[in-house]
Amino acid sequence: MPTSGATHEQFPVRVFGGPTALFDYGGLRFLTDPTFDPPGDYHRPGSNRRILTKTAPPAGTPADLGQVDVVLLSHDEHPDNLDKAGRALLADVPLVLTTPGGAARLGGGARGLADWEPIELDRPGGGTITVTGVPALHGPGPRAAVEAVTGQVVGFVLTGEGLPAVYVSGDNASLDLVKEIAERFGPIDTAILFAGAPRIPVLFDGALIVLDAAQAAEAAGILGARRVVPVHCDSWAHLTEGRDDVVAAFAAAGLADRLDLG
Repeated sequence: MPTSGATHEQFPVRVFGGPTALFDYGGLRFLTDPTFDPPGDYHRPGSNRRILTKTAPPAGTPADLGQVDVVLLSHDEHPDNLDKAGRALLADVPLVLTTPGGAARLGGGARGLADWEPIELDRPGGGTITVTGVPALHGPGPRAAVEAVTGQVVGFVLTGEGLPAVYVSGDNASLDLVKEIAERFGPIDTAILFAGAPRIPVLFDGALIVLDAAQAAEAAGILGARRVVPVHCDSWAHLTEGRDDVVAAFAAAGLADRLDLG
């Protein structure tokens, strides 16, 4: 649960496009799923088969980040969550928190978090931040079946003495998991929700593999989120909804005042 006495000041979150957001929290600087490549196609390794297309450049470069202390990487296997430029910058980051499988693949400063596994990070001014790995499901259906197709994904909850609770969803399509997270950590002060309604026709018969806008609004209500920063709702061809859809869905749910478009 969030620590009692937590401040409700809203710290800035800078969104760079796609799933990439930068924020300072408790004296440390965090970056989510780094993607800084220019627009272009991505192909299956060793093949000419196109798998994803990036349609817009990022709203900044790695040089704009300053010192990043921690990367919160929901998964390493898809280029719309970790592209070539994003992968390159990991070498300069002291700690990358990701899935257990991702940590094994990345090596270096990567640390894998299982479901509900916490790690304590020292704050520069004293005290600690707890980052807890929380479950995420990158598609519809039973976990084993989904992970066999799209791989492991992890979300994150950040808490600390006198700090607001922060949830980073990663590529999650399950509101049932959002309910579990809310039961353990709610209410959430800031939720960074991946919400572009991606669909890939050859996967799960074209069903959603991440929340759509209406589900993101529902997730905000479940979490009791005071602020929602939507990400991963632009810059990729397989996203079927954009920021305008998110704004409309939150307005329809009476939650427009909770949106922060970064």
